[in-house]
Amino acid sequence: MRFVVARMNHETNTFSPVPTPLASFNPRWDEDALQAGTGSRTAMGAFLAFAEVRGAEVVTPVFATANPSGPVADDAFEAMAAAIVDAVRNGCDAVLLDLHGAMVTESLEDGEGELLARIRAVAPDVPLGVALDLHGNITERMVANADVLVGFKTYPHVDMYETGAHAVRLVGRMLDEGLAPKRAWCHPPQLAHTLKMNTGVPGAMQDAIKAARAAEERPGVLAVSVFGGFPIADIADAGVSVITVAESADLAAEAAREIGGLLWERRAEFVYHEEPLHQSVAAARAAVEGAGQGPVLLLDHGDNCMSGGTCDTMDVLGEALAQGLDDIVVGPICDPEAVAAMMAAGVGARIELGIGNRVAMPRIGVSKRPLELAGVIRVLGDGEYTISGPTYTGMRCLMGRAAVLDTGRARVLVTEQPHEPWDLAVFTSVGLDPRACRYLILKSRMYCRPVFEPIARAVVECASRGVTSSDYKLFRFEKLARPIYPLQEDIPWRPEAVQI
Repeated sequence: MRFVVARMNHETNTFSPVPTPLASFNPRWDEDALQAGTGSRTAMGAFLAFAEVRGAEVVTPVFATANPSGPVADDAFEAMAAAIVDAVRNGCDAVLLDLHGAMVTESLEDGEGELLARIRAVAPDVPLGVALDLHGNITERMVANADVLVGFKTYPHVDMYETGAHAVRLVGRMLDEGLAPKRAWCHPPQLAHTLKMNTGVPGAMQDAIKAARAAEERPGVLAVSVFGGFPIADIADAGVSVITVAESADLAAEAAREIGGLLWERRAEFVYHEEPLHQSVAAARAAVEGAGQGPVLLLDHGDNCMSGGTCDTMDVLGEALAQGLDDIVVGPICDPEAVAAMMAAGVGARIELGIGNRVAMPRIGVSKRPLELAGVIRVLGDGEYTISGPTYTGMRCLMGRAAVLDTGRARVLVTEQPHEPWDLAVFTSVGLDPRACRYLILKSRMYCRPVFEPIARAVVECASRGVTSSDYKLFRFEKLARPIYPLQEDIPWRPEAVQI
């Protein structure tokens, strides 16, 4: 028995100025891909464990993932897609893919749908199982060209491996029992804000996931996946959706309509109303005097690295300094030019320089000047560390070269690459203790929370003006299907499902 197993992940922000060449994916090929995937807490890790248990020969054409950013370069997509399709063309008994569901390329709105259609063209009858991110912008083409599709049920995503295991349980039944799964897709005309998709807090998203799990307990219903979608993508099918997999088309359609109806009924609860930045920073200043220990956590969600942000807007730090906050730790700020200047000056040097605000954002009409800061260079480092968990546990991370500037009121971590604060080691690796400051500013929406919320006395969400803003008025949607809520409010819609 021979399985083709691959990972190709990207969440595309079509408004982001950050390019996405092949190098952004740090692709691992063939045997290197097998090494990267084996034992990882990813869906591909679960696929490989499944193959090992069954004694299957495994072909791993690619293991590739890139931080969210602008559209993927066409040649990057073609290189990865061709590797996967060629491996399938050479013959296999199953195809298992760890995808995202929101990949847009320079030429394609639906990268995953295109890949799956190419695979189906060369292997029309081979069982094809796919694991997807909760933020996938799902299309009918994706659903039509895969036998099994299962999405994450957590955000922050701590069930990547479990999602892969769910998918291969169903593929295993196809191989062993001749199961012929049917799918249905329900796509309410609805954009949900990412900050309203947290599955760890009470609310509409948590209830939708609970309803999906309950539906999976019904006889004949095999998988029910709720997708919040990735809203900052100007493509026709952006937005929320539901995929169901069942033993019959009727069962699949019934569950899809039910969960899709729930999402639509509670659509107002998926809208995030952001506060003006000056109010959020004032709230953080008040919170530091409140009960509890640890820093006040200020989350710069308008420049969220893991949604395609430039990771260099300085709005939050600038406002914090203007309001007199001190004992601040902030970062990582991506500014290779500032890092180079600090590397040249050396540890202990006093320096004045502009930091951040270097990357123009023409798709939202924003261009800024660097924030001028003066201080002492405290640390210079290689920007490497290992994640302790719970997301991507054990993964070695590279921020590029890193430097810490101490202005007296703020210690600013500057790196050569955009980087999500996955772990306390983002700071401890450069000699900063994130527990021992009054204010901690992070460029993150959600992935930082499992690690940093437990050490914080309060969490304040801060709206900077960047390409991951929750203010949809900043974005000029030209391809997005209309009408769609909340861009339009009075929309007649009844739950319906496409059966496949």
